[in-house]
Amino acid sequence: MLNQWMKEQFTGLQVSRLKWLWLALLTIILDLVTKQMAENFLQYAQPVYVLPMFDLTLLYNKGAAFSFLANESGWQRWFFTVIAISFSGVLCVWLMKLKETEKWLAVALALIIGGALGNLYDRLAYGHVVDFIHLHWGNKYFPAFNIADSAISVGAAIYLIDGFFFQNKSSNSSN
Repeated sequence: MLNQWMKEQFTGLQVSRLKWLWLALLTIILDLVTKQMAENFLQYAQPVYVLPMFDLTLLYNKGAAFSFLANESGWQRWFFTVIAISFSGVLCVWLMKLKETEKWLAVALALIIGGALGNLYDRLAYGHVVDFIHLHWGNKYFPAFNIADSAISVGAAIYLIDGFFFQNKSSNSSN
């Protein structure tokens, strides 16, 4: 039964769409390299001034975005691990099913996959995600983030822009 379901899901897939995974891999590499640099050159919780609204500050996040569930007892590490693996798998299948013309959607999915897997590595290796980009306005600080978080955010923005502005035009023009 599972074998039949898999055949139905993967029949006619364009495996060549997986060529966009180079962008996910690039995102993961950039994320891991910059996190390692932050670990090597920054002191924990000690801001390093870069620009009036931008500091580099090494921080650890045991939760998800904006430290969601960070103060829990540790179960959240495995919860977010399962979510990242599952979501990345679903996005890879979706990526394989894209049409050749859906380039922006492919970019969006690849960035989200790369970001999810970059943070997944931290979660599995360290039990927390390494953050170091810290934006602020005066003494009001935005939660710290990293390259993986940025890739997820940019990928989500591209997905929304593509969906609202480009997908509707292409479906209207085909009618």
